[in-house]
Amino acid sequence: MLKNEAGCRSYPAMTRPLPTIVHLDADAFFVAVEQVLNPALRGKKVAVGGRERGIISSASYEARACGVYTPMPTAQALRICPDLILSNSGKGLYGEFSEKLFALCEKITPLVERRSIDEGFLDVGPRGFADEPALTTAMRNLQERILRELGLPISFGLATNKLVAAVASKQNKPRGFTVIKAGNEAAFLAPLPVGTLPGIGKKTEILLKSNGINQVGDLIKQSDSLLSSLLGSNWRGVVAMSQGIDFSEVSTEYEDAKSYSRQETFPRDISDFPQILHIAKGMIDILVPKLRADGKRARTLTVKVRYSGMIDDSAGHSLAEASDMETPFYALAENLLHIAWRRRNRPLRLVMVKLSGIEDQPRQLELFTEENESLARKRRLASVVDALNARATGTKIRHGHQVDSPPPPCDAV
Repeated sequence: MLKNEAGCRSYPAMTRPLPTIVHLDADAFFVAVEQVLNPALRGKKVAVGGRERGIISSASYEARACGVYTPMPTAQALRICPDLILSNSGKGLYGEFSEKLFALCEKITPLVERRSIDEGFLDVGPRGFADEPALTTAMRNLQERILRELGLPISFGLATNKLVAAVASKQNKPRGFTVIKAGNEAAFLAPLPVGTLPGIGKKTEILLKSNGINQVGDLIKQSDSLLSSLLGSNWRGVVAMSQGIDFSEVSTEYEDAKSYSRQETFPRDISDFPQILHIAKGMIDILVPKLRADGKRARTLTVKVRYSGMIDDSAGHSLAEASDMETPFYALAENLLHIAWRRRNRPLRLVMVKLSGIEDQPRQLELFTEENESLARKRRLASVVDALNARATGTKIRHGHQVDSPPPPCDAV
């Protein structure tokens, strides 16, 4: 770390080729899906949330203008906005819209990081804005295509790193398109409220402001001892962020060809264990048939949970023998969810299930044991069910745990 003539910290310029990172952030995603499903809701004060003992998980910009925000108790939202329309018709369709959204992004580049159900990063190459007109045109075309084909308004931020791109995407919502050129990162961040930086929560923001640090640019002017006392051991990292420095790379959920994974981000944080376990088992029901279709088996199940603030915990366990049947993984899922969800006082934002330790399916089982004969019958039955479900256009054959299932996570309780 260097100091300039004024005594303020500065950082050496990066000499490696600069990437071009795009952050896309859907505008009021859950409400936008509701408005696609019911166009009569467009332009109205709409929110997604439970009516009784619930919270608001998404609000239209018309509702926000009345003071409705996320996460606000639904009862409070209805008091301040009596004509607020509550809608939860999307339910399981939110995930489908998210899949279609990111599928369109992956037509632009394979380097797509699905940060959550409604936001993500694209790495569109180490161009460093050398070809800026063509790049911005391509991104604007993507923004318009998502709106045209899916009906979803999206805000974009373009920068040389994930940190600055993510901040940029939130500056001109809805349907914003903000470009921060290479070398302008610190100048862009400097006038913004200090709470804009990731990791600066409300309490820390209040503490900083009480010490005269109101804007991001104020951080660079403070003494090391003051910043250390206010921010703790990570103060240097916060100062680096204030200068727009971030070396983290875009990573894709699906880049590991040796694993099968699926995740679901909830429209609101939930804490009901049976409901989350049901969702995790549903993911196993989707992933294991894919194993069978690919002629593979998996040995390891990993469960990851995410709390608000992008804090993750996970747990995994391996079977004695790889399997392509659901039942062994059901048995693991409940225990692993208990272990992964170690901060049980905190509700969950996301749950992910991953199958790894992938092996090719052997051409035949070891011969003629009673156990193998039973497994062969189960596998044949599973193959028949897979084939029937693949052809089904309506109701599909379901596993026992899918019958009388808990309510979907968008039905707040």
